Amino acid sequence: MAKTDTPNEPPRRATLKEVAKAAGVSLASASYAINGAGSVGEATREHILKVAAQLGYRPNQSAKAMKTGRTGAIGLIVPDLTNPFFPSLAQVVIQAARTAGYSVFLTDTEGSPEAEQQAVGLMVDHGVDGVIWFPIADDSPVGRLIEGVPTVVLDRNLPAYDVIQADYADGGRLAAEHLIAAGHVNIGVISGPYAASSARQRAEGAIATVREKANLTWHVQNAFSLDLEPAVAAALETRQATAVIAGADLIAIGAMRHIRSMGLSVPEDVSVIGFDDIPWAQLHTPALTTIDMPVEDMAAAAVETLVRRITNRSEPRRRVVFNVELVARESVTGPKA
Repeated sequence: MAKTDTPNEPPRRATLKEVAKAAGVSLASASYAINGAGSVGEATREHILKVAAQLGYRPNQSAKAMKTGRTGAIGLIVPDLTNPFFPSLAQVVIQAARTAGYSVFLTDTEGSPEAEQQAVGLMVDHGVDGVIWFPIADDSPVGRLIEGVPTVVLDRNLPAYDVIQADYADGGRLAAEHLIAAGHVNIGVISGPYAASSARQRAEGAIATVREKANLTWHVQNAFSLDLEPAVAAALETRQATAVIAGADLIAIGAMRHIRSMGLSVPEDVSVIGFDDIPWAQLHTPALTTIDMPVEDMAAAAVETLVRRITNRSEPRRRVVFNVELVARESVTGPKA
């Protein structure tokens, strides 16, 4: 006697065999149509897919993975989802991956090397087909865990991987030149942590230009955070710099908040430039002048590169560098007379 569904049990998932029977085709044709492969006429394919949708058929991904060696999923590892830059990045990765036929496992390592290692380990254990990784630092030990898994690195120039990044040094140069063109001579730099090559490159591009054409008043480092380190607050409180270049928009907004707490105004007393062009930049008062990173293009390129790597693991490594642009808003003006 066949078992029937009861109100207390979830409905039974339709099988591929049932789809084939209801559509009046062979099991092979049903499989080809569902998986987008094999020799099936377009009209027949559409008919099978319509029947499958009516029956609520969903492919068994575990069985598919056992057969093909692929799970149809990729991992995305980012350091800090509280930073608006990363949700924007994740959204584009998910959309591009979906278009390519992949689902995405997303994890936030919260800036912790230990959490980063755990996240990578879980991704590998769950058999993702590949990983898009935004490392915390250049010297992360994660490489040993991720070995053998197709991987694309965002933001950091790590030689063993496909790399997608922006021209950070040029961004630093653009920021410095914008302030100098506005008439600033005494300029301070708040870089991100030097453990990340992208933070170093942003700062070095800015510092080289400032030293060539103006005065570097001070250079301090800060986490990619609104909260300022004591050394950063102390540098601002010297009131020696009439303009500040920050290595990230979050740092810039934190600096503007501290400048206001000192009884000064932005940009009347101190001009500020950020880096990244996160959504908060144009919503802040005053709207933040910043360096725009093409995050949508970078995310799409990361997915495209990873899919190529999954398909052909022996192809040469790719390094794609995107140009950046200065976005002039309200946080920069000329220095007081």
